[in-house]
Amino acid sequence: MHLLRSLSDSPEFNCTLEEFLLTERPFRDVLLFYINRPSVVVGRNQKIEAEVNTEYCHRHGIEVIKRISGGGTVYHDYGNINYSFIVDKTGSAVLDRDFGTPLTAALASLGIPTTVGAREELLTTDGYKISGTAAHITRDSQLFHGTLLYRTDLTILKQTLQGDHSLRGRSVASVSSPVINLSVFRPKNETTEEFLNLLCNFFEDYYQTEPIQPISDEVIRNTEAIIRDRNNQ
Repeated sequence: MHLLRSLSDSPEFNCTLEEFLLTERPFRDVLLFYINRPSVVVGRNQKIEAEVNTEYCHRHGIEVIKRISGGGTVYHDYGNINYSFIVDKTGSAVLDRDFGTPLTAALASLGIPTTVGAREELLTTDGYKISGTAAHITRDSQLFHGTLLYRTDLTILKQTLQGDHSLRGRSVASVSSPVINLSVFRPKNETTEEFLNLLCNFFEDYYQTEPIQPISDEVIRNTEAIIRDRNNQ
């Protein structure tokens, strides 16, 4: 497993980076971390207007983009950590790797017991959601990614995710759940970056791999080229 960190806070860049790592596979197995600036990321089978308060987002400079995976709409900000497992697929039509076990083990090592819910989301033992997840599968690869609410502004999260449900039609609906920040279980002065560093230290030991590395210049250039090509179409 290669541990990678994107230093970009652009949701467009980081979602495109996931696509590049999934389709081009410069590494065999990857666990990627990144933190986006305030943004709303919508599942591929959803209607933006049905899930997102676009007027509020526009007024507050919050970007809205769609991703390649299914699942529901999520809010990102500097208090949220995003993780992405990008690994080989062994032939099954569904996810064939257990991604919940390493995540719950990592959080348990930091004093936060969690469980995996029916939709592969992570829940505290009293039922609060701290990680929404989604997946995308290609012929020989699989992406499983999610959020970790550490110190997210939950008031803004709620405001952004109030779309016009009458517009859903046959599109996929987001499932609303009570949420909580992981920071309530941690030392008061701990920052999101400090918590992320502890997670990375755990995964280095868990996978017996090299310390986390920043995305290489070559991967950055390739990702930016994909974005330019799309924007020029």
